[in-house]
Amino acid sequence: MGSRGARARPELLALLAGAWLWVGSAQPTAPGPTRGPGASAVPALKFRLAGYPRKHSEGRIEVFYNDEWGTICDDDFTLANAHVLCRHLGFVAATGWAHSAKYGKGVGRIWLDNVNCGGSEKSIGDCKHRGWGNSDCSHEEDAGVVCKDERIPGFKDSNVIETEQSHVEEVRLRPVVSGARRRLPVAEGIVEVRYKDGWAQICDQGWDSKNSRVVCGMMGFPAERKVNRNFYKLLAERQQLNYRLHSVSCTGTEVHLSMCAFEFHRGNASAACAAGMPAVVSCVPGPLFAAGSAHKKKQRQQQQQQGQPRIRLKGGAKVGEGRVEVLKSSAWGTICDDRWNLLSASVVCRELGFGSAKEALTGARMGQGTGPIHMSEVQCSGTEKSLWSCPFKNITEEDCKHSEDAAVRCNVPYMGYENLIRLSGGRSRAEGRVEVAVGAGGGGQPRWGLVCGEGWGTLEAMVACRQLGLGFANHGLQETWYWDASNVTEMVLSGVKCEGHEMSLSHCQHHGDSLNCKNTGTRFAAGVICSETASDLLLHAPLVQETAYIEDRPLHMLYCAAEENCLSSSARLANWPYGHRRLLRFSSQIHNNGRADFRPKAGRHSWVWHECHRHYHSMDIFTHYDILTPNGTKVAEGHKASFCLEDTECEEDVAKRYECANFGEQGITVGCWDLYRHDIDCQWIDITDVKPGNYILQVVINPNFEVAESDFTNNAMKCNCKYDGHRIWVHSCHIGDALSDEANKRFEQYPGQLNNQIS
Repeated sequence: MGSRGARARPELLALLAGAWLWVGSAQPTAPGPTRGPGASAVPALKFRLAGYPRKHSEGRIEVFYNDEWGTICDDDFTLANAHVLCRHLGFVAATGWAHSAKYGKGVGRIWLDNVNCGGSEKSIGDCKHRGWGNSDCSHEEDAGVVCKDERIPGFKDSNVIETEQSHVEEVRLRPVVSGARRRLPVAEGIVEVRYKDGWAQICDQGWDSKNSRVVCGMMGFPAERKVNRNFYKLLAERQQLNYRLHSVSCTGTEVHLSMCAFEFHRGNASAACAAGMPAVVSCVPGPLFAAGSAHKKKQRQQQQQQGQPRIRLKGGAKVGEGRVEVLKSSAWGTICDDRWNLLSASVVCRELGFGSAKEALTGARMGQGTGPIHMSEVQCSGTEKSLWSCPFKNITEEDCKHSEDAAVRCNVPYMGYENLIRLSGGRSRAEGRVEVAVGAGGGGQPRWGLVCGEGWGTLEAMVACRQLGLGFANHGLQETWYWDASNVTEMVLSGVKCEGHEMSLSHCQHHGDSLNCKNTGTRFAAGVICSETASDLLLHAPLVQETAYIEDRPLHMLYCAAEENCLSSSARLANWPYGHRRLLRFSSQIHNNGRADFRPKAGRHSWVWHECHRHYHSMDIFTHYDILTPNGTKVAEGHKASFCLEDTECEEDVAKRYECANFGEQGITVGCWDLYRHDIDCQWIDITDVKPGNYILQVVINPNFEVAESDFTNNAMKCNCKYDGHRIWVHSCHIGDALSDEANKRFEQYPGQLNNQIS
């Protein structure tokens, strides 16, 4: 074969499901439910890490027993088990473990189940377990370990092997461009793999579109396209290339090139490719990353022809991640995580214009959704164009709960946005004064400057934290005088106004080159405090519908409410204390479905005491209550300050944390809700001046975005109202983004005639 390597066996590659390394050995026990006295020793065990996505110190744990590689079930798995297994692999300890085949499903036997270690055992065979090969698990329950990236001093094992598969973990596209600056994203180029201290090429012998599809997916692109090979052939003839792989054979559904079958070149790599050309790939960018206005316009037209998408991501901090929600019967709902895996997650990612999936997340890792759970046990092959083309089961609420909502993290193209922003002066890497690069100075270096704090708020901070890759925004700060000053003092950006979904501050509205900032200098520069998690508030819509009623309340009982501006403006002209006001009253139950507690923005020191009602105000405006005409005109309004933000009730196994009594801490814990009963002052809308007719009742939580949330699109609730001058009917209440666009239009145009398909 000369410089050509032997082809790896397909069954071995399937078993690896990616790179694996560090095989250790140990003495196991004899087969049986537990280790017992006098158990005879059997040939040494071997261990390895496998799967994707992972680093060299983490992965699916596999064990070689009885001449066969197999996996370990995640039932009853603990960190103590992971400690023992990581030591087998030559690492000092474990920092975590993974369940539900996070690193992909293995093949072959499931050798161990219900493993129970104390953590100090020398061998996994010394731990309690059901017996070798005795398991009731499937490979969807394969366990993984995350080892501390520190080797045991002097660790040596005659069976330690580092497979060459591990050399295919880092892949890139090298573009052929003229000029120093290339446009991002890089969607076409020579495929290269990291080799030693440099990069090596892949011989395109046998290279096909399925291979290209896998590479494009890794680079964050949904699809591949044909490439001009002749152009690259001329280039290859002029350069000396270092070939590393050849005969790559992918099925097209792999999420990483290391999961495909291939051969390694041996010997003289530069003369190893008989075809004389490196593998070249060209990818189709998704709508968010398409270069050129003409291309984007064409994609927008295609989307309009296709209508509203039937799938979306919610609750993620970064672009291309979030809870998976699907549209069915005009209502948005979630997916149960039963059997949720990388293949199904990749179909979601590509359908949304991203690449293949990096992670298939379970257990509501991106927060809990609301409404129906439309799908369960989704089983995609990976070739489908839409998740709706995959086999799945319809389920009932008893089968699955929102605590099992499925989520994804997709591969997205590298855009380099994080190089155009940085933080300074903060106490940690997650906070500081915002500095942005606005161009190149001498020598091609960017010119760094500050952002004007005027108008800077939570939405702008969300974009900054996303651009920095630091998650969500806890606070957007307009003054940063209390942080250490840096050598950057020039203000270069003002008038920043974001919608909150942008990938970069440059995508938001701003004044451009014409700086307009009243207060300049570091004191009034914009700052952020970022966080990995955020709260997510939403109203329990059915309770509003169930509790709504009209009360004619005498004016002499409304003095306190008038002081708090809870009545319409015409109340000032009333003949106090005679007469009454007509109030639409209802209960309001506000849930925190996010991943962090909801806390008032203002600290206790700045809460305002209200003597008449004998309570503290922690937020100026916590909710807006409005009565709208079908065309959106406001005819009545109310508001309620957050005077008592607390955990009224919580889900099972969640402890209350906040209580208002005795000047206690205010907030809403994750998994809890705050109930404002209909009989509380200001829990109403003054409809004294509203004429009979059809209306929309709208409630908006946290309307001024005072407190950061992972998702503001679900903060509004709408109901249809019919008022005849004496009674009111409130019905069809729903969260603002819970219905399809068409259903929402019908709801607004024909109050009371909401599509009868919607339950």
